[in-house]
Amino acid sequence: MTTQTDVAAVVIGRNEGARLIACLDSLAGRVARVVYVDSGSTDGSRDAAAARGAEVVALDMDQPFTAARARNAGVARLTGTGTPPAYVQFLDGDCSLQPGWLDTARAFLDEHPAAAVACGRRRERYPEASVYNRLIDAEWDTPVGRARSCGGDALMRMAALDEVGGFDPGLIAGEEPELCVRLRAKGWEIWRLDAEMTLHDAALTRFGQWWQRTRRGGHAFAEGAALHGAPPERHCVPELRRLILWGMVLPLVTLIWALITPWALLLLLAWPAQMLRLRLRGMPWDRAVFLTLSKLPEAQGALTYLGSRITRTRAGLIEYK
Repeated sequence: MTTQTDVAAVVIGRNEGARLIACLDSLAGRVARVVYVDSGSTDGSRDAAAARGAEVVALDMDQPFTAARARNAGVARLTGTGTPPAYVQFLDGDCSLQPGWLDTARAFLDEHPAAAVACGRRRERYPEASVYNRLIDAEWDTPVGRARSCGGDALMRMAALDEVGGFDPGLIAGEEPELCVRLRAKGWEIWRLDAEMTLHDAALTRFGQWWQRTRRGGHAFAEGAALHGAPPERHCVPELRRLILWGMVLPLVTLIWALITPWALLLLLAWPAQMLRLRLRGMPWDRAVFLTLSKLPEAQGALTYLGSRITRTRAGLIEYK
């Protein structure tokens, strides 16, 4: 096991319990420093992190919490105390680092000076526990090569983060893709490597959890399109169009038309037809069904964002755990 002396880690979490301990243990001896940013845990997470040698930063919970704000606080701790590292590995507290990842990712960034971010394969720890965990595991399986964005687990070049000012602390979701938009605008590259990176424990066992997580995605699509939807980026615009069509227009037209004729209910056959189309293209049945259904909670999330824009209020976190 090699300790990367110019790599530090920033872990964020709240009430992750044993998952946080596993996360911190997976970093032991692999990075020069570990900063754990806690957002109001009541389960002893801060003490557990300190006992494992992590530098603990407790967010001021009088201010609205976001994962982006927590990650920025971790970076501020690294740059404000001691020599700033060349690279920072971001980890969510419910994830554990895979052996060998840091060696692979750090070597890649060393060899590719235009690369700001290296991410790898994130897997669900218990995909067999529920259909929702299986869906998330498939979601993480993104194409290898140059990418448009990354997720919450990634190795990032500190100089690139500094250049764009870090994460947008006001975003309640979708902060990593939004960061990548700004990085790419500055000429930086995002890469997905063919390497095992982290194990993630979603603990997603109920339909309501899936709905909330998907609703959060819809909020991120709407806000992302509002921020960077203009050409040439068109950030989140395709996703927003799909959720508007399937999650808003089709149900609304069906409801209004059904007041005139019951034959309008035949429009609802578009849903099973879409599921069948996806299945014939090779997608497993569970993914085809839930991908089609996902447009409803995504539409709810987009409407939540629209409501906050109209009322000029700040939307609260959309959490599923």
